[in-house]
Parts: sequence; structure tokens; C-alpha cells
Amino acid sequence: MTELAQYLPAYIQALGVTLWISLCAAFGGMLLGFALNGLCGRRGLGFRLWRIYVWVIRGTPFLAQLAVIYFGLPSIGIMLSAVEATLLSLMLYSAAYFGEIFRAAWNNIPPGQREAALANNISTVRCFWHIQTPQAVRFALPLLGNQFILTIKESAVASIITVPELTMTTSQIVANTYSYILPYTLLIVSYWLLAQGVSMSIKTLSHRLRTGE
Repeated sequence: MTELAQYLPAYIQALGVTLWISLCAAFGGMLLGFALNGLCGRRGLGFRLWRIYVWVIRGTPFLAQLAVIYFGLPSIGIMLSAVEATLLSLMLYSAAYFGEIFRAAWNNIPPGQREAALANNISTVRCFWHIQTPQAVRFALPLLGNQFILTIKESAVASIITVPELTMTTSQIVANTYSYILPYTLLIVSYWLLAQGVSMSIKTLSHRLRTGE
């Protein structure tokens, strides 16, 4: 119990850092993925550039992307702190995956709905927000929850550039105390709690959207 009390304050602080970085990056990536997927359309130069972006991001490890932003941008005069580099790289990384989720969600909607809306003098904008978006969100919500959890897990890579999140904190405690079991147990429990929090939130939101309660 003494050892647990000694480690707990550091883990609570690191948990807050991990949660803040993950939520900011996930929400930013979700909004960016949604916007780019909508603006780039289904054909033309914008669509091809978007597909190249998704292909590059999904085909390379997040560690390499983080290294390019943190160590590469200073060479062109852009200086970012470790936390800022993590937020930017994690947001760009997750945007590709969130964008693909939204693309799948909209592709799941029958095209006849848009044609029927236009035939009834419903504008494209109103059709998008009031007819297509509610259906797409219900379809995409479980996938969005999974991507949120994956973003939380990927934030552990930020320990490589000394961001004081859960994995970095655990490594420091192990290096200073040579204790392994309790620190890594706390690390596992912390990530599990974050994942369960997201999962329960998604289930609650899905139930409310489905039942209207």
C-alpha cells in the first residue's frame, strides 16, 4: 500500500495528460476527417489528393510521422514543443482513419434518399444535415468509438519524445525504483479505464440516438 500511495499521484497526473492529448487529437482528427471527406467530394483533384493523404498516413507507422513533425519541422523554422508535436501528428494521423469511417458511413446511405429530397425541393444542404447525417452518425458511432480508443493507445508513442503521459511516467518510475510489477499494472489499468470510459460513453450515446431518450 505504501508503494501504491507513492506512485498514485504521478499516475493521476499522467492520466490527465494522456486524456487531454488523446481527446484533443481525437476530436480534432474527427472534425478534420469529416471536413476533408465532405469537401473533397468523390472525384476530381481534391478527391485524389485526399486519397493519397489517407494512403500515406495509413501505410506508415505513427512513430515515423511523429518523428518527421517533431524533428523535421525545426529544419524549416517551425519549432514545436513535444506536446504540440504530439497533438499535431496524432490529429493528422487519426484524421485519415476518421475520414474513412465517415466515407463508409455516407456510402451506406442509399443514393435514392438524396434524389427523393431534391425531388421534394429539399436543398442539398438540408438533405445533408437533416436526412443523411443522422443516419451516418448512427452507423459510424461504434467505429468512431473504436478509433477514439486506438488514438488513446497511440498516444503512448509520445513517450519517445518525453511527453509526460502514462507510458513515460511508468518508464521513469521503473528506471528510478527497479520495480516492475506494480508500475506496469497501474499502466495497464489506466489505459483500460480510459478505454472503458470511451466504450461506455459510446454505448450510452448510441442508445439515446436509437431510442430518442
